[in-house]
Amino acid sequence: MSKVASSGESAAPRLDSFRRFLTHINERILPDIGFVLWDGSTVPADLPADALAFAIADEGAIAAMIRRPSIDTFLDLWVTSRLDLRNGSFFDLAGRRPKTRTRALMKSLDKRLALATATKFLFVPRGGPWPLEAVRRDKASSDGTEATNKKNVHYHYDLSNQFYALFLDPEMVYSCAYFRDWNNDLATAQRDKLDIICRKLRLQPGESLLDIGCGWGALVCHAAKHFGVRAHGVTLAEEQFAYAKEKVARLGLEDKVTLELRDHRAVEGGFDKIASIGMFEHVGEANHRTYFQSVNRLLKPGGLYLHHSIALRAPAYERFRRGRGRDRAAANAIGRYIFPGGELDHLSMSIANLEHHGFEVHDVEAWREHYARTTRLWHDRLSENRAAAEHEVGREKTRLWIAYLAVVSIAFTQGTVGIFQTLASRRVRGPSGLPPTRADLYA
Repeated sequence: MSKVASSGESAAPRLDSFRRFLTHINERILPDIGFVLWDGSTVPADLPADALAFAIADEGAIAAMIRRPSIDTFLDLWVTSRLDLRNGSFFDLAGRRPKTRTRALMKSLDKRLALATATKFLFVPRGGPWPLEAVRRDKASSDGTEATNKKNVHYHYDLSNQFYALFLDPEMVYSCAYFRDWNNDLATAQRDKLDIICRKLRLQPGESLLDIGCGWGALVCHAAKHFGVRAHGVTLAEEQFAYAKEKVARLGLEDKVTLELRDHRAVEGGFDKIASIGMFEHVGEANHRTYFQSVNRLLKPGGLYLHHSIALRAPAYERFRRGRGRDRAAANAIGRYIFPGGELDHLSMSIANLEHHGFEVHDVEAWREHYARTTRLWHDRLSENRAAAEHEVGREKTRLWIAYLAVVSIAFTQGTVGIFQTLASRRVRGPSGLPPTRADLYA
């Protein structure tokens, strides 16, 4: 718990004032959520021990939020447990969020009481620690150079293979699973995802497949083993690369699977099929043209490309680009603390880019609810393995990731973001060679 210096004379009146303000919040805005204060008192006073409640460890946390009310401040307080949730998760919190719009809720707030309370905390020391302030805030994190891309990838993916194993499936698939039944477990859903990718690409024995951003090698190994292709994977993540190399050797697939630790733009040759599964979010909008030109160059005429990426809704994207919308702050925080360099487009932008760069679009499938389910299962598995995760990457990083997975799952559930698989071919004159229907894919 943070130690905050304050005079004995003023501490008690501040606490009383803050308790009155929280009582007002509890009665007007958050009737289903309680509060536990640093002296052990609660709001409401008769709060049950098992009730969902915000716990506030010290008055410096309140002072910090008043002086700098931002998601960055909240996250620093969250990862250090100075703000916490008792008897529940972010999912429980989202489920009890008032249905009334935020603007209407703010109108019901007693602003004089809020101002009077805030004034009492203005000169209270904020305490500490503040670990996230040390995280780099690189404004050029999507400049497209191989050095920057490698730095960004290293920050996220080289965190620890053991850490990722605590919440991923046995094949270490770190992208949206595919649920043929919503009750399927994660391992089944990820096997089904690998299979449907190969089926959409209509892989045939002897064909060549390039997996851009191959991760821990799940797709290249699955495609080689079950569809008889020659698969080549590229990644910039050193720990993923080492794991994938070991997996290929363990499965005896050295004659069918090759791997490179390099940028996809440096790959030479031509491929019958190309997959990009959950990698495109790292490209950055300024580099879209170079990316699609590279894919087109590597894909043989008539070859199939599967583009699997997260996307904003077009109106949300437009608000985001104008610097508006409440989701911008959350996205910026994810870019700083989780995915440096990450940027999302929208579906129509992806389709337009494909058409502008020599592709014919054949099919688009929305997987939003699949990713809501996937990230929820990842959250639950990481929460269950919290102690092991803390041993691997530390308590603060573990709390940050659990919060991140919860917020992402809620965003997909609510439709704030989506995810799409778009199948395209390198354009040719004449027939595409695809079957007349997609019925065989789902048989």
